[in-house]
Amino acid sequence: MIGASIGTILRARITGPSAAFLPDEGLFDVFLADGAIADIAPTGAMPAHSEVIDADGAWLVPGLWDHHVHTVQWALVAQRAALGHAESAAHAARLMGDAPVLSDGRRVGTGFRDAFWRDIPSLEALDAATGDVPTYLINADVHSVWLNSAALRREGFTSPDGFLREAPAFEISRRLNAVDPLVGDALVAAMARDAASRGVVGVVDLDMAWNEESWARRLDAGFDILRVEFGIYPDHLERAVAEGLRTGDPVRGASSDLVRVGALKVITDGSLGTRTASTSHAYPDDPHNHGMLTYAPERLVELMTTATGAGLACAIHAIGDVANSHALDAFTVTGATGTIEHAQLVAHADIPRFARLGVGASVQPEHAVDDRDLTDSIWATQTALPYPLRSLADSGANLLFGSDAPVSPLDPWAAMAAAVFRTRDGRVAWQPAQGVDASTALDASTHGGSTAAATIEPGARADLVLVDRDPLTASEPDLRATVVLATLLGGRVTHSA
Repeated sequence: MIGASIGTILRARITGPSAAFLPDEGLFDVFLADGAIADIAPTGAMPAHSEVIDADGAWLVPGLWDHHVHTVQWALVAQRAALGHAESAAHAARLMGDAPVLSDGRRVGTGFRDAFWRDIPSLEALDAATGDVPTYLINADVHSVWLNSAALRREGFTSPDGFLREAPAFEISRRLNAVDPLVGDALVAAMARDAASRGVVGVVDLDMAWNEESWARRLDAGFDILRVEFGIYPDHLERAVAEGLRTGDPVRGASSDLVRVGALKVITDGSLGTRTASTSHAYPDDPHNHGMLTYAPERLVELMTTATGAGLACAIHAIGDVANSHALDAFTVTGATGTIEHAQLVAHADIPRFARLGVGASVQPEHAVDDRDLTDSIWATQTALPYPLRSLADSGANLLFGSDAPVSPLDPWAAMAAAVFRTRDGRVAWQPAQGVDASTALDASTHGGSTAAATIEPGARADLVLVDRDPLTASEPDLRATVVLATLLGGRVTHSA
């Protein structure tokens, strides 16, 4: 069935934004042609044609998107030691001492959260556990990396505690991600198949690299599992402008139009876990620390002006409230289109500016669940709103859901569950007033987002997902456990259970 072009989906229950236009809640047959929905009729009213999928009463929803993925870094997680369960710096160091050495002679671990540790990480402790093998531990938020002495020497960095933060940490990640293309592309393909098994038909790829060449290579090798929009970073903006890349254009020279140019991605501040997100109030026990701005506001305006003039949208990373204010100011001044990525702490006065400016809020609902305890401690004195999904939605802002994989796993059902129920693992809901309804969450998980959701109607693209339950009525654990029975990309099967 994988790769088959489907002509008819029989006996499906249609849910989501299009259900309101149906005459009843019964079963429907959906007819596909040329990658689009040709017709919808009550089951049995019209003869089936071509290849058929019998939904047998399963629910049909629009294809899902993850609007923020670091594709190669997420794919490489399969090779790296998991550190999310590390309870202390000492525990993380021991885990890395036992981790396998990769083919390039390095040990790499990912997913630790040192903000929860009671002990203080030290270079000496990491060296004692890992010896002379270059060893790298990547923070769950990717904004810091802990290296042993052998790794520091190999990379040409120094650090008294082994920690590199922000720009140096990103440079280490770029180097670690620069694997043999044959190896990396195979892992990306595996990642894409896993995404399709979760109902994902498209991702926004924000790898910190010149992404067009990589995606052209993958397309030439037959990649056909996902639609992709790839980001461009400031270091490559001049090249992108000179070569005429514009948001929405397909990759040059490729026979497929599955991959297209995305937005200029600018990281304007740090993160919550690394205590570098730019905030109006200081971090606890550190009265001089308000986080950091990685780009001065005037420089941000320059970059966004250049991008806008060249036909590129903008995706601006802003986590703290100060960074969000500056990003919104820059959208105002430049007339740029695009998104603010993360929007984790937003001043009350800035909430309505998203909708007024037409700036999308590209958010990762699972981060709210992951970071609830950090938010309640590290941001306890902040007066801005943390993870304000409902406030943004009520103001008319367009929500676009994602994972920021590998920060959170690429799983849209987990994102929806976190957005609606604001909890996981049986804990009491965290700030439940900021949860959104299930319909908004499903819409935000499609390409257009919550205010321009994908629909199931004649003429619409046949990016579709069959699931075993109605996501609009599922409980939190049931929504997370959603089983995808089939995923269709332009009417072609990319996953079949």
